Amino acid sequence: MEIINGFLNSLVSLYQDSGIVDLVWQNYVMIGISFVLLYLAIKKQYEPLLLLPIAFGMLLVNLYPAIMAAPSTDMVPLAEYLTTHDTIDYAVTTLNGEQYVNVPTYGGLLYYLYQGVKLGIYPPLIFLGIGCMTDFGPLIANPKSFILGAAAQIGIFITFIGAIYLGFAPAEAGAIGIIGGADGPTAIYVTSKLAPHLLGSIAIAAYSYMALVPIIQPPIMKALTTKKERSVVMEQLRPVSKLEKIMFPVVVVIICSILLPSSAPLIGMLMLGNIFKESGVVERINKTAQNELMNIITIFLGVTVGATATGTRFLQWQTIGIIALGLAAFCVGTACGTLFGKLMYTFTGGKVNPLIGSAGVSAVPMAARVANKVGQEENPGNFLLMHAMGPNVAGVIGSAVAAGVLLSILG
Repeated sequence: MEIINGFLNSLVSLYQDSGIVDLVWQNYVMIGISFVLLYLAIKKQYEPLLLLPIAFGMLLVNLYPAIMAAPSTDMVPLAEYLTTHDTIDYAVTTLNGEQYVNVPTYGGLLYYLYQGVKLGIYPPLIFLGIGCMTDFGPLIANPKSFILGAAAQIGIFITFIGAIYLGFAPAEAGAIGIIGGADGPTAIYVTSKLAPHLLGSIAIAAYSYMALVPIIQPPIMKALTTKKERSVVMEQLRPVSKLEKIMFPVVVVIICSILLPSSAPLIGMLMLGNIFKESGVVERINKTAQNELMNIITIFLGVTVGATATGTRFLQWQTIGIIALGLAAFCVGTACGTLFGKLMYTFTGGKVNPLIGSAGVSAVPMAARVANKVGQEENPGNFLLMHAMGPNVAGVIGSAVAAGVLLSILG
């Protein structure tokens, strides 16, 4: 009998020590959502490089919430502490006439990795890698693309106003609006500064909409353009010299840093990566930044952002509002870029295909590919990819500038 009782007590103790005791229904719902995101990342290949670690981070934190626990202090009675220690290594507190030793405890693994998000380190490093992989040649060859990249950011500010109207605080509204830029690192950077408590919701919304670009954008593009406009074949872009490509990142970082210092961390790292690429004299650094460094930071960023989506924090009506507003921001940005493309079509006498305006959102290079695909549906001989890359990379700069504006106003 004693053996049976001992066995049962062991089972009870094992159950009490397990994570099942601490989990609530919200955790199980989030575990289910993480399975859906894993399916989309693996089976559908929707932005798998970030959606996969985000989904797994979400799974981890809802199975074992302590993995994101912050460091704390245990107050151990002094007499008890001295039974296992020869010296007192920590501060002593007297409480109700009794002395306690303040023994620090360590935080969870992902808490420490998350500091790179909280302190705004990971997103600029992601921009460094993006800069190393980006060719600004199409933008330099057609500077009018800047207008389309800027137009697509209008959705950010319209959604910002709408979020305030719906009751969100100005800082929260700014973080929600930035989803419209379709730039995950920028959304994370701005949210970590303005509304860190919304980071999980905003990051998942931003990357979900980036992944759904091929589904969301085409209906908007087709609704706002005619068959004739979509069939326009644009002239080949002029060749861009190496000197122009080297001078571009230097000029952009000087202008942006002087006029909008808050954008300097993102723009600066983006342009640093680009000058690594275009200078041709630091090939080892260029390869490291766009491969090893980029991959490491992507893992840390994705897993820790996913780990902010705990059940009790994520499953709120506020989250639904954020996802809906984020979708509105992305759709408005796409529409504004396309409409400005139509204006350019009119002013140039039909030489600009308005579809390239939709690529002004900074989902590089997917938005440019979608513009090219929609154009080829109307005219199989129409190749818009390089023309769309101009507004596309302009959108990366535009979203960083928009982030700087929001941080300057609300930060």
